[in-house]
Amino acid sequence: MANLGYPFTLGVASGEPAPDSVIIWTRLAPDPFGLDPARPGGMSERPVPVRWQVAEDQRFTRIAASGTAQAQHAWAHSVHVKVDGLRPAADYYYRFTVSAPFKNNEMSAVGRTRTAPARESRDPVRFAVASCQRYEHGHFTALRHIAEAGPDVVLHLGDYIYEGGKPAVPQPGRYVRPLEPPERSCRSLHDYRNRYARYRTDPDLRAAHAAAPWLPVWDDHEVRENYAGGLPGDGTDPGAFLRRRAAAYKAYYEHFPLRVRPVGNGLRMYRWRPYGAIADFLLLDGRQHREPGDMLGRAQEEWLTGRLRDSSARWKVLVQPLFFGRRMFPDGSLSDDAWDAFPAQRARILDTGGGGLVVLGGDVHNHWACDLGDDSARPVGVEFVTSSVSSAPPGTDNAAILAANAHIRFHDGHRGHLEGKAGPEGFEVAYRTVEFVDRPGAPMGTAAVFGVEGDRLKRLDI
Repeated sequence: MANLGYPFTLGVASGEPAPDSVIIWTRLAPDPFGLDPARPGGMSERPVPVRWQVAEDQRFTRIAASGTAQAQHAWAHSVHVKVDGLRPAADYYYRFTVSAPFKNNEMSAVGRTRTAPARESRDPVRFAVASCQRYEHGHFTALRHIAEAGPDVVLHLGDYIYEGGKPAVPQPGRYVRPLEPPERSCRSLHDYRNRYARYRTDPDLRAAHAAAPWLPVWDDHEVRENYAGGLPGDGTDPGAFLRRRAAAYKAYYEHFPLRVRPVGNGLRMYRWRPYGAIADFLLLDGRQHREPGDMLGRAQEEWLTGRLRDSSARWKVLVQPLFFGRRMFPDGSLSDDAWDAFPAQRARILDTGGGGLVVLGGDVHNHWACDLGDDSARPVGVEFVTSSVSSAPPGTDNAAILAANAHIRFHDGHRGHLEGKAGPEGFEVAYRTVEFVDRPGAPMGTAAVFGVEGDRLKRLDI
């Protein structure tokens, strides 16, 4: 293998920040949509040494750490490096270089990352929240605006990719951009790898990854729509589905800067990421362990309630993919693919939450804001739901939903994301919007700004 093309077509990323460490990532893919499953990204079976550097400045004159990692064929030549010995709450810059079998000293783009603050820190934390970015439905302009904002951390709530193929009869406005050839649904490891490559070649997505560290969770479309635990959701063979799920989880790991690898057909996704004394980010997995009547599984629920009880942070933030609060539709029905289908488990979490509970949600392709709790006059927490980056909205009567749910305080139907700040005295979230996604370059607006006062929502922009 010689004279390959540029290897860093999928960009760079960082994630899982701790006060003294961070994970940096890249993947060698000179042919990102290669059709040969034995040569993912156009690479042979040979491991390739990849040099990495982390610096305190963008010109790399003050090197903080450096080394060499092996990009292995078994992991699609992805590179995950845990960089230790860093200062808390500090910006760093990183890059990768590689020589043979490429031209000498091919160099990646430069990424900016930031470590988490020390546990005693009471400095504010700036974050962005995104969800549901269907490539064929439109451009990722919201992610470009996140990159320009340069938050301390990006929280991605799932549906990072969509597994489906090109529809037989594309609907207007729902097939804006073509998928990778042959534009089919993902079922094999090769399919999922190429779908991630399709998304990662998007310049706005690459920019958002290069601008800040990410803390992601997943939802269903990273594997298959509406799957639950080991069941595909369509009545097909569970054994075949578990093999498909294992392939999807492996491809997910190969394209994210995660601290842990898949084991068997599973991947540990629920985790705690503290940000000083200000915020405990509790990241939840609402898919892998799901059973009838149980969203999280027993082990994850016990872990979560334990963390909620033990937390001394000013804000306890649940980072999870779905609509958490009660949302009754105009006909009196509730969603069977949101927390309304798991009311007993939701009640246990709310009973344990205590003061300072904030839930972040996505999935529903609209902006929402809710007070949480059975008694709307005495809420026990708040929920901020982000719209989609690009995925088309459902055809629901949102005005009627507001009228039927007194605790739901806000709705907006634009695509977009959230930008927030958590501090010792307050928690604020701005609902950012873009006017269109069918072409690039939409300007960003603000639909509303909310804060938290006495465990309930307070509108700040009116």
